[in-house]
Amino acid sequence: MSVPQEQFDDLLSRTALAALFYYPEIGVDDVEYDLQRDIEYCLEPIDGLTVEDVERLRSVIGRVITNPSAHRSELLALVIELAGPPAG
Repeated sequence: MSVPQEQFDDLLSRTALAALFYYPEIGVDDVEYDLQRDIEYCLEPIDGLTVEDVERLRSVIGRVITNPSAHRSELLALVIELAGPPAG
């Protein structure tokens, strides 16, 4: 089953938003903050991937949220790999 590109676009948008609001001291300043909850929010639009691929995404998304400059290209490469060739 292939995952529509729109789902990956939504995942990227959500990840960018989560990264925008993340800062290193958030765990101290906001005791209710939970990185895993942000990662799950980012993954919500994705349906139809294997458990292994979801885990790969989960790992990369966490790194992107906490350090977007260092890991965004890794996320983009994974999304391109998982999305496959564009329909056309």
